[in-house]
Amino acid sequence: MSTFVYMVRHGESPKEGNDRTRGLTEKGYLDAKRVTDILKDKEIDVVTSSPYIRSILTVEQLAQQIGEEVLVFEDLKERIFSSGNNRVSDKELVPLLEKSFFESNFSLEGGESNADCQKRAIKVLKELLETFRDKKIVIGTHGAIMTLMMEYFDSTYDLDFLHSTSKPDIYRMEFNEKKLVNVQRLWGVNIDVNQ
Repeated sequence: MSTFVYMVRHGESPKEGNDRTRGLTEKGYLDAKRVTDILKDKEIDVVTSSPYIRSILTVEQLAQQIGEEVLVFEDLKERIFSSGNNRVSDKELVPLLEKSFFESNFSLEGGESNADCQKRAIKVLKELLETFRDKKIVIGTHGAIMTLMMEYFDSTYDLDFLHSTSKPDIYRMEFNEKKLVNVQRLWGVNIDVNQ
């Protein structure tokens, strides 16, 4: 038997505001419905999420559809880039990500490194793989931390991969025990919800 983890990167959110409490834009809400449509027939057993509102909102409809609550894990939050609670601008973020993926222990003052972020997230992911073995798990997540979790199992998931992802995005990871055996992208231009 395999355990399937569906990484669901959150939908589009407003560029301003507190990182923890920013919700979704109108497009983000519409895309969250598409996420639900894609995953509703996959026999999902459990829906988990980062504590950030935009991630919860992206997977909440799916959880309701299967009659479950979203299980929130603090350590699945996005990488902390700086000491403030507000979003780091795109202009600042790109060079920060480049340096971080080149130097995994690099962080700004008050922020966390890729290595530290990956360590806390992988601890949760391994617990989920243990607790929900042979089940189907959805994780409402963010771009950087999703990439770092995937990179832990396969180094090809790097900065180029992160730049290739969209908001939202869905990756189905298949595990045999705790070994990653397959990854398939489910979000794309030609989405057939019946597949």
